[in-house]
Amino acid sequence: MTWTIRAIEAHEIEAVRQLLLANGWEGARFAPDRFSLLVTHAREALVAVDGDRVVGFARTLGDGVSNGYLCTLVVAAEYRKQGIARALVARALGDNPDMTWVLRAERPGLQAFYEKLGWRRSTVAMERVRVAPVNDA
Repeated sequence: MTWTIRAIEAHEIEAVRQLLLANGWEGARFAPDRFSLLVTHAREALVAVDGDRVVGFARTLGDGVSNGYLCTLVVAAEYRKQGIARALVARALGDNPDMTWVLRAERPGLQAFYEKLGWRRSTVAMERVRVAPVNDA
């Protein structure tokens, strides 16, 4: 399998949404109209592609100068353990040493994955959690 990473193209938004849904991401924010807004308002929205197939996705928010948030990272199950997630994160974050990046690593195993990439658990972050409608996980 040969894959590449690049900026998402508009015609791939639905394929990314389906990839997320197939990998346990759910809720009203993943409705087609809302999801396209999540992608188009991102600082970075990257895909990993194998031919015409979208096999990975990363999305960041931030100012590009001081603060950033890695808010979405997913790789298709059969493409995991090939370095795709690592490459998506590296490309999405760039190499600005003045940036502080945060993320939510709630799913089992994610903290260990991010620690391998140089992230550390924070004692200073706080969050104001959205009040989600019943159908929005």
